[in-house]
Amino acid sequence: MLLLQAILLEQPRVISAKVGHAWDLPENAFVAAYAKSMGSRNFSPDDRTPVRFMETDEFAYSALNVIEFEQMYLPMCLISVIGGTARFHEKQRQLFFQHYFPRAIRAGAQCTDLMCVYYERHFHEDLEDVRRKWGIIPGPKQAC
Repeated sequence: MLLLQAILLEQPRVISAKVGHAWDLPENAFVAAYAKSMGSRNFSPDDRTPVRFMETDEFAYSALNVIEFEQMYLPMCLISVIGGTARFHEKQRQLFFQHYFPRAIRAGAQCTDLMCVYYERHFHEDLEDVRRKWGIIPGPKQAC
C-alpha cells in the first residue's frame, strides 16, 4: 500500500528530462527498450497527446481495458471494451476477439498489478528481468 500511496502522491510522469539518459544505457535496460521503441516511432514522451480513437489505437486501448478489468474488476473497464469494440468494423471486431482479447486476458491474469508499479524506479533494470519479475507477456513483434 505504501508504494501505491507514493505513486499517487508523487504522480510521476515519463518525460524526456527523466528518460533522456536512456540512450547511454545498455540496450537491454528497461528504459533503453522504451527509448528505442519511442525513437523508432519518432515519438517523444513530451509529445504525448490525449488518447484518440483511431483504428490501430482502438485495439491497444481496448486490450488495455481488458487487462485493467482482469486486474481490478472495475465495470467501467469492461464497458469501455464493449463500447470501443462496438466502433470496430466486423473484421476488426473478429480480429480483436480472436487474438487481442484472449491475449489481454492471459496477460492481465498472470502479471503483477500494473497499477502499483513505480516504473521509473526500474528503468535501469534489465528488460527481461523486469518482464519475469512482473509476469509480463511480450506483445507480438508486429500487428496481426
